[in-house]
Amino acid sequence: MSQIDALPAGDPPAIELEDAFATARLGQWLAGLLLEGPLSAPPILLLQGNLGAGKTCLVQGLAAGLGIQEPITSPTFALAQHYRGSLGGRATALVHLDLYRLEEQASAEELFAQEEEEARALQAVLAVEWPERLRFALPEAWRLELGISGEQRCARLRVPGGAVVPAPEGLKGIRLNA
Repeated sequence: MSQIDALPAGDPPAIELEDAFATARLGQWLAGLLLEGPLSAPPILLLQGNLGAGKTCLVQGLAAGLGIQEPITSPTFALAQHYRGSLGGRATALVHLDLYRLEEQASAEELFAQEEEEARALQAVLAVEWPERLRFALPEAWRLELGISGEQRCARLRVPGGAVVPAPEGLKGIRLNA
């Protein structure tokens, strides 16, 4: 069974991604959705997928969609990176957290709590790679599951409260597989 096949079945439909560039474009599209939310509650985006599935690539697109100009790198060794940008005259921010190296759940949860507080203070989107390291649920979080098999990439977006979002249609290299 491929990792794409291993993604949960049913709602929501799979989003097929042609390549890494399509993954980044999906991140840009997602930034627009996340910016539509209330400023009182900066969004949390949980990114799940095996190594190489495209989590950091997605965050690079997310940052571009937030108007962040600096290069985005994986925070695997730094654990967290903070970025600031501007989009349409609006200040934007991104906190990118990677819990992969934190095998102890208590350590992952402590770092998450610190970075969540920082993200709230900055009104930043909080993107979390490897949220499986956390013991608690985050029902208010957006969840993006990424899979890859060979060159084929796939994503499934789960929105808090089961809200329906428009499909990312018309984006080069992205196809909705309903």
